[in-house]
Amino acid sequence: MANTGSMPTARHNLLSSGTPVDVRSRFVGDWSRGFEVAERVADQGYRVRRLSDGTVLPDVFDEQDVRPQRRRHDPWAY
Repeated sequence: MANTGSMPTARHNLLSSGTPVDVRSRFVGDWSRGFEVAERVADQGYRVRRLSDGTVLPDVFDEQDVRPQRRRHDPWAY
């Protein structure tokens, strides 16, 4: 039987504080860069810090909405 998504799965290891991450936008579902893990909130997810100004966002993001930062595939980027 196919996985319906009702059971939690371990997509990635727990992310430690300071890890650069991408965060999924709750409005359009795209991934946004420029964040790091501020803290892990037990049984809830992650609180993240915006790197542009150092602000810790007040919301807790679910584990499925935070991923380790991905490298850009732009051959011109350093």
